[in-house]
Amino acid sequence: PFPARRNDMTIALSVNLNKVALLRNARECGIPDLLETCRLCLAHGADGITVHPRPDQRHIRASDIAPLRAELAAASREFNMEGNPFSTARGSYPGFLPLVLAARPEQCTLVPDSDEQATSDHGWNLEKQGADLRPLIARLRDAGIRVSLFMDADPAQIALAAKAGADRIEIYTEPYAKAHAGGGGKGEKLHGALGHIRETARQAAEHGLGVNAGHDLNLNNLPLLAREISQLEEVSIGHALTADALRFGFPGALEKYRAALQRTE
Repeated sequence: PFPARRNDMTIALSVNLNKVALLRNARECGIPDLLETCRLCLAHGADGITVHPRPDQRHIRASDIAPLRAELAAASREFNMEGNPFSTARGSYPGFLPLVLAARPEQCTLVPDSDEQATSDHGWNLEKQGADLRPLIARLRDAGIRVSLFMDADPAQIALAAKAGADRIEIYTEPYAKAHAGGGGKGEKLHGALGHIRETARQAAEHGLGVNAGHDLNLNNLPLLAREISQLEEVSIGHALTADALRFGFPGALEKYRAALQRTE
């Protein structure tokens, strides 16, 4: 029931709209318009859209999901919803799983974040949480939704992701991004961080899992990741791309990100 894997030379770009929604929520005037931004991204090279609706609705709100779902369905592009599957109902937030099951996105990325976190900062520990995740993953897959697990670059955890029933993993790339920035794209820390990602991706492929990546990816560190991780199928990028859109506009930023993701023969 899930889309076929993309050509090895192509990495999908899913644009995370959280920061656009955060700016909109600062004033109750509907600017910037989330759906207009979605259309702009799709018109200029985005393969899909990612949202991470948190219970406090600090950026993406529950009411945003259905309109975005309709836009992406009409454009035949992928919708990726991220969040903690254990987040329960609160006020107008119905709980993460009910929100996902109502929207039926192409992909759901399960993330072990808490309300206190400004952003996601670690992957699942499947030795402790795998058994609790397994029935939730099965429920999502039964609904025709591809399931990705947000994971640290830890090869030892990957067999457990497959055992839990996931279709893909999303490798948490902040350590790689920090090492890349700290060493100017060089150095032992970067070599080590990239090595962890490379081995994690290799293990994922051996266990039949697709490989996504996300967190702090930008125009500086994407080309190396795209070149070195042959299994990489998709990246989701929000903060850096939105910041770059302030300089280049969304069309210009998307053109640059698409170029940064290109692999050569």
